[in-house]
Parts: sequence; structure tokens; C-alpha cells
Amino acid sequence: MCESAGLSRRTLLKAAGVATIGSSLAAALARRPDIVQAHDLQPQEYPTRMAPHIATVQVSLEPVDMADVTILVDNAIDILAADTAVAKRQPLAYEWSQQQHQLRSEHGYSLVLTVQRDGQSDTILYVAGLGRDTAVNNMDLLGIKPSDFRTMVLSHGHADHHTGLEGLFARVGRRGMPLVLHPDAWRERKITFPSGVEIHMPPPSHQDLDREGWQVVEERAPSLLLNGTVLVTGQVDRVTDFEKGFPIQTTRSADGGWEPDPWIWDDQAIVVNVRDRGLVVLSGCSHAGAVNVLRYAQALTGESKVHAFVGGMHLTGGLFEPIIPRTIAELMAIGPDVVVPGHCTGWRAANLLVTTLPDAYVQSNVGTRLHFAAPEVEA
Repeated sequence: MCESAGLSRRTLLKAAGVATIGSSLAAALARRPDIVQAHDLQPQEYPTRMAPHIATVQVSLEPVDMADVTILVDNAIDILAADTAVAKRQPLAYEWSQQQHQLRSEHGYSLVLTVQRDGQSDTILYVAGLGRDTAVNNMDLLGIKPSDFRTMVLSHGHADHHTGLEGLFARVGRRGMPLVLHPDAWRERKITFPSGVEIHMPPPSHQDLDREGWQVVEERAPSLLLNGTVLVTGQVDRVTDFEKGFPIQTTRSADGGWEPDPWIWDDQAIVVNVRDRGLVVLSGCSHAGAVNVLRYAQALTGESKVHAFVGGMHLTGGLFEPIIPRTIAELMAIGPDVVVPGHCTGWRAANLLVTTLPDAYVQSNVGTRLHFAAPEVEA
């Protein structure tokens, strides 16, 4: 790691492996050293810093043999979608129409990530969707056990990514499950559309999470999970000139009013390095900008090859559609082998992705399992 303005080292914890540890993670690491490690950045004046600034500190992300991503919650279900080389669609039963419960879609997002390295598999949950029981319902139908999760990661504080946590705790079956989030995820927010319509975006309840026994881990900096095989990016640096966050969002101010909050600094992604394939990047909404997310993943890991992008790109609606062409042009330059746009990407962006990256595009669909493996594992 290197030091620069706004970056510094803390004591190297040799016993932990490679990382410097943020104070908010120290207790968690002491209890579960195999789960949580972190590279800690000194606090920066992000709310007032607009100049491009790419990370100069790199993490040591251990390659994995295989990464499977199950789309647990998303905006769409298509039971007739065909399998692809990467995507295995949800299983169908002969009497499918008579089943008491069906897979559900909603305006929410949730992914289950399983990584395998040297014969050992570990699973985490990345965001939990909007409905209080949507994720749990879909887990039951897909045979996913919440008790198998090693940790959970929140992409940001919007309700369509965290409300599903309320239905999960009883299924986890133990107290102390780590929940990694950025401290700005606690902000109360609202969105005011040009029409004047407002929608409230409540944050997760710290009190409820504490009462239920979650081990909340607040971290702005990049964090390494599962023996260094999974990277949580933390706060994403904004380096493009066209990805401007969410200009119509405000947050509750200290005096009880509302103040501009366009940047959504709590937006964070998950990154895995599949050996001899490249990075697999999962992003809940990409409020930082999909291109910023991918560039930051490259900068943090020192790995230029992006194998796959899975997640929301937040290109839906009149406010964001003007940046669709530039976003996709930049995405083509990065050159991912697989693109699975979901949730808030929007139909216009998805259609353009189909036509410009036909070999990379994979339709997102609730119940789909995406399989990414090193060449010799696939063989």
C-alpha cells in the first residue's frame, strides 16, 4: 500500500494477513478473523470534494476457483427464459401452477454469492430486497438456507435494498451475523421527482438491527471478507464527468429540514477475482455510476480484466437516459465478457446493451444462478 494525501497506514496486523484494520471492524475481526478484514482510509472530505480522485491504495484480493451468483430478488421474472453458458434458470415443476408459493419479483434487488477456493465454499448475501418476506420466500423455493450465510453486505441505505433484512433474522438462527454497511446508510432521505411527487426513502433501523442481534459493521473503506476472497469496495471514488449521482435526492438535515444529498456516498459494490478470468463485480444500484464502480474495482485490485458485471446501473427514467450512450460506450471500452443488467437499469439501457454487447448480455431473472469459474474448473 502507498501513502498519499488523505491516505495513511495503520498498524499492520501480521496475524490477520495483509490488511490494516478500521476501528469499526476491530471487534468483528477479533471474534471472526476469517470473515472480516479491512483496508482503512483516513476520512476524506467527500461531501465537498468533487474533483476526480482514483484510489492509490490496493488490496490483495485472493483469486477464487469459482463464483456462483443467484439472483434472489429483482424487478422481473420470466419462467420461459432459456439457460445460457453462464446462466442456469430457475427449476420448473410439472404442476408449477398449483404450487402454493411462487417466486416473486419486485422493485428490489438481492444477490446470493458463493465462492469456492481450494475445495472450500462460503456464501454471503448482498442486499435483501424491498419486501419483508420476498427474499425469504424466494430462498425457500430455491433451496437457499440463510443459516449458511457467513455475512451480509448492504449496498446502500435505500429501502429497496434493506427492508428484506426484517424477514431474515429469524431464519439466520444465530446472533452476531455481521452486516457490513457504509455509515451514510443511516441517512433518512427522500426523492422529489420533477412532477412534484415525493417518495420517502427510510434507512434501516439501527435499533431494530441491534435488538435482533445483527453485528453491524460500519466502514467507509474497502473491506476484505472470507479470508480475503471477497472485496467490499466501500465508498467509490467518482472519476467520470457524466455520472452525477442522484440529483433529485435530499437528506434530513440537523435542523430537521432537508438538504441536497445527490452523491449517495454509501453506494458500494462487491468484487471477486475468478482465477484466470478476471473480476466479477456485483453492484446494487450503481448510484456512484456503473463506470465509476468498475474503474474503482480495477484500481483497488490492480486487475484490469473485468470478467462480469452483475447489477443495477440506474439508467432508467428521463433523468438518467441521456447518459445511457456514454455509459455503454465506456462499458464497451472496459470490455466485460458478461453483463447482467438488473433492477434499476431500465428498458432503454437494456435494449441498447443487447444490441451493442450481444455476446456479453445475459437477461436478469429472479431465480437465475450465474456460474463463473476458472478455465480448468469449467473443463
